[in-house]
Amino acid sequence: MHHANEPGSTAAPNASAAPSAPDIPTAPGGVVYRRAPYGRIILAQCSSAMSMTFYTLITLISYAANVNYGVAMGVAGVILTGARVFDGIVNPAIALVMDRINPRHGKIRLFMCVGWLISALAVLALYTWSAQGGAVLFALVYALYIVGNATTDIACNMAPNIITNDPRQRPMVGVIGTIFAYLVPIVLTLVITLGILPRFGNEYTSSMLATCALAYLPLSFVFLVLSMVGVSKVDTAENYRRVAGSAEPVDVHDMMGLLRGNRPFQMYLLSCVSSKLSQQTMSQAIVSTVVFGILMGSVQFGSIMSAVTSLPALFFAFAAGRLCGRLGSREVSRGAMRVAIVATAAAIGFCLVLNMRDIPRDPVLTTAFFVLMVVISAMRMCMTTADGAMRADVIDYELSRSGKYLPGVVAATYNFIDRLISSLATTIASLAVGLAGYVATAPQPTDAPTPELKVIGLALYFGMPIASWLIGLAAMKRYSLTRERMVEVQRENAGHREQREA
Repeated sequence: MHHANEPGSTAAPNASAAPSAPDIPTAPGGVVYRRAPYGRIILAQCSSAMSMTFYTLITLISYAANVNYGVAMGVAGVILTGARVFDGIVNPAIALVMDRINPRHGKIRLFMCVGWLISALAVLALYTWSAQGGAVLFALVYALYIVGNATTDIACNMAPNIITNDPRQRPMVGVIGTIFAYLVPIVLTLVITLGILPRFGNEYTSSMLATCALAYLPLSFVFLVLSMVGVSKVDTAENYRRVAGSAEPVDVHDMMGLLRGNRPFQMYLLSCVSSKLSQQTMSQAIVSTVVFGILMGSVQFGSIMSAVTSLPALFFAFAAGRLCGRLGSREVSRGAMRVAIVATAAAIGFCLVLNMRDIPRDPVLTTAFFVLMVVISAMRMCMTTADGAMRADVIDYELSRSGKYLPGVVAATYNFIDRLISSLATTIASLAVGLAGYVATAPQPTDAPTPELKVIGLALYFGMPIASWLIGLAAMKRYSLTRERMVEVQRENAGHREQREA
C-alpha cells in the first residue's frame, strides 16, 4: 500500500496523517498534490533522451530509403507519409491495450522495453541494409519501426502525469524533458555532421548511415535503463488505481468522447499539431542540407549554429517552467508565439536581402543571424515547456469531466492526429525540393545554390513555423485551462476520490 507521504499518493486534504513531502498542499483551497524527488524526475525523463536518439536517426530516413533501398526521393516521401498515417492508426490500438491492463509491476516499463526492442531491430534493418531492397521492403521495415516507436512514445508520455500533479512541479518535469529533447539531438547531430559525415566525404552513403545506427542504438538503450529506474517507484498497479480511482475498462468510446467533449484538448491538439508539422518539415535532413549546406555553403555551420543558439535557450526552459507555475501554461505559450513570429519574420527578411553564403564568412552577419536564432530557439523552448504541462493538465481535466483516467488514450489520440497531419512533413519537403529539380536524387551539401532553392529553403525553414504559430495563437485564445481553473480541477478530482473511498 502507498501512504500519504509516498510518491504517487493522492491523499485528500483531510487525511488523518499530516501531509508531508512529497505530497504537500501548494495551492489555495487545501488541495494536496502528488510530488516526486527531482532526482527521480530527471531519471524518468531520460525517456525523452531515448526518443530523441531514435529521432536523430530517423531524420536521415529519406537518405536511407534512397541510398540503402534504391527508392526515389518522391516515392520515399509518399511512403513516409503513408507510414505516418499507419502510425496514427496503430497508436490508438496500443493505447487502449495500455489503459485496459494494469500489471503488478507497472505498465510504463513493460511497454518501454517492448517498444525499444522493436524499434532497435527495425533501425538496424533500415540503416545497415544496403542490398537495394526496394520500396515494398522499405515500407514494411519502416512500419515495424513505427509500431515500436508508438509503443515507447505512449508509455513515455504517461510518466509525467503519474509522477506529479503539483502545478509548480509539473512544468519543471516538462523543463527537464525539454532540455533532453533539445540537447540530445543537438549533440548527436553535431557528432554526425562534424565527426561521422566528413569521414565519408560529406556524402550520405550506406556505410555512413550504418555507422550512425551502430553508434546510437547502444546509447538509446542506456537512456532506456535510466528512465526505467526513474519511474520504478510510481510505476505500480497500486499507484494507477490510486490516481485513477476507478477500475472501469477503457474502450474506443472513451477516445471518441475525448475528441468530442474535451474542448481544451481540441485546442491543445490544434496548436501542437500545427507546430509539429512545421518542426518536422524544417527538421528533415534534406531541408537543413538546402538551407545550410547549399545556400550557406556549410552544413557544419548549420549544426554548430543550431547547437550554439540552443544552449542559451535552455535557460529559458527554467524561466518558462517557473512562469507556467505562476501564470499558467496558456499565457506562457501565447507570449512565446508572439515573440517567435516577430523574430522569424526578421530572419526571413535578413536572408532575403543577403547572399546567404556571406553569413558564415562575415562576423557581423554571423552575429546578427546568431541573435535571431537564439531568440527563436528560446521561444520554442518556452512553448515546448508549456506544451508538456498542458498535456498533463488535459489528462486531469478529462478525469474531472468524464470520471476516467486516460493518460494512454490522451497520448494516443494526440498521436493519431499528430501523425496524420505531420505525416505530410516528409512529403512537403520532398515535393518542395522536387520543384527545384531534385526528383530522383537527394540534395547534397556540395550542390550549387539557385534562386528556386532559396525560396523553397526559406519557406520550409522559416515560413511554415510562422504559419503554425498563428494557428496556435488562435487555438490558445479558446483554451480554458488556466492556472486558476486547474486548481478547481484538482479539487474536484480529490473530492471524487473521497466519495469513492467513503
